[in-house]
This record gives sequence, structure tokens and C-alpha cells, in this order.
Amino acid sequence: MLLKRWRLYARVPPEEVYLIGRGEMSDIKAQIREFRIGEKIRGLRQQKRLTLQELSGLTTLSKPLLSQIENEQVIPPLATLLKIARGLKVDIHFFFEDAGNRQNYLLTRREDVREDEKVPRQVSNDVARPYLYHSLAQGLRHKHMEPFLVEFENREWDDSLFFSHEGDEEFIHVIEGELDFHYNNEILNLRVGDSIYYDSSQLHGWVAVGEGKARAVAVLYTEE
Repeated sequence: MLLKRWRLYARVPPEEVYLIGRGEMSDIKAQIREFRIGEKIRGLRQQKRLTLQELSGLTTLSKPLLSQIENEQVIPPLATLLKIARGLKVDIHFFFEDAGNRQNYLLTRREDVREDEKVPRQVSNDVARPYLYHSLAQGLRHKHMEPFLVEFENREWDDSLFFSHEGDEEFIHVIEGELDFHYNNEILNLRVGDSIYYDSSQLHGWVAVGEGKARAVAVLYTEE
């Protein structure tokens, strides 16, 4: 079965969300609907007897934004999903799980991650975000790690690309190209075959350097 995709950006302020344009609505919503992200958020919120206003207070996200996410009018980036997960007291993996999947493993073939099936790159303030994610374990339940295939665009570093999220650890293994990893005040250069494990509660960010884009396998670990 072809692995579903979900596009997540590593660093996006809550107010910088991506409204789905009419021209892209059909293709993007078809992929989003397979994840049922909005439905899962609404169902869990109602199960916990929380109003949108109460969830807004728990996540620091606005009530209108949460409503748009539940109704699949907004594609929430990784930063936003992390806040919602913590507000609802679930792992971020909850959003990628398939309730009917009882397998203890998930095999992803190389052909399951295809270039021609990327979700169209969207833009905020006329600047394309430099990260494009493909989930590599969508549907597997009760896991503490979430693996992604990540593509990094070549661009100039800007401190607005810094990101952090409490309580998580991340691992990156470079499989193509060259990356500059900005971690607090340090800049570390990684090439093919290099890897790094780090505390993601610290300010961090990535950009591809050298020729062209870079790709890496990233694993996000959440304790809870």
C-alpha cells in the first residue's frame, strides 16, 4: 500500500499558517483527508470535554485557528501539531496513527516515497519554507518515535528559521547533499553519512548548503 504523505514545516510561528488556496484545494485536501488530522483533534477534544476556547488556552493557539484546523481549512505545521498534542496530552504520533492498523511493524519500500507525489510547496510572506517532510511510519500505532524523510532547500540562513520544542529529542542522518545545522550559537556542517542526535528543546534549524538540495532521515522521539 502506498504510504500517505503529510507536509510539515520545522519552524513556523503559530500565526503563520497556510490557508489552502482554491486552485490547490482538491489535491491537498485529498491527502489531508487520509490522515483525518482535523477529525482526530475534534474527536479527542470532545472526548476530553474541552471547548475550542479551553483548548486555545492549553495550546496558546487562537480559537479561529483551531477551528480551521479541525475543519481542514488549514495545514498545520509540525510546531502547531506539537502544541496541540501537548494540550490534548497525547503523543504527536497520535495524528499519524491508523486506528485499524494492529501490525507490530511497518515496512516502507523505496518506491513508496515518490518525487511526483509531493504536496505542492506553499509560501508564507513570499518565502518558501526550507523543509519538506514525508512520514515514513504513518499508520503504525503506539510508537514513541516518528521517522521522516526530510528535504532541505538551499537558501541563506536567517535567525527566523530557529525553532525549539520542549520534551523531545531528534536524530538526523544525512543521505544526500550537505547541511548546516544551527544549534544555539554553533554551526555544524554535516555531509553524506554524518548524523547528529540532539535535544530539540534548544534553538535549532537547518539549511542545505553547497550544490542543490539535501535529504536526511529524521527521527523525532517523544517521551510521553
